[in-house]
Amino acid sequence: IFKFLGAISVDLGQDRIKPYLPTVLTPLYRELNSNYAEQDPTLKNLSQEIIELLKKLVGLEVFSLAFSSVQKQANQKRAMRKKQRALETVANPDIAARKKLKRHKNKAETRKRKIESLRPLYKAKRHRSHALKDLAMVE
Repeated sequence: IFKFLGAISVDLGQDRIKPYLPTVLTPLYRELNSNYAEQDPTLKNLSQEIIELLKKLVGLEVFSLAFSSVQKQANQKRAMRKKQRALETVANPDIAARKKLKRHKNKAETRKRKIESLRPLYKAKRHRSHALKDLAMVE
């Protein structure tokens, strides 16, 4: 997709790409700023190359304006998602509590898996799922 965006940009030329510049820059910016674990370095390099190509194509001033608008929009989206999560905990405390329990359970499982990988002889106790037993009220 990134190669396609670069090729279309070059094909359209300097004047005709300007209205579409924020649309083209959005996925490139997202790839440059992503920080997930399984990130492909070739994608990051490719997006950087295409950004450099766009800078040369449209000029630094036009590119900077478009890039800053994309950056601002991404930051606004991130802040809005964070605000939604905070509001959800207040509005629906039972759903938030369930999510929190699930997060803690996953964290414990990850910790056990990590310990097992570091020490192969050690076997961590795993929670067995007994659907009916878990649903029953225990006094």
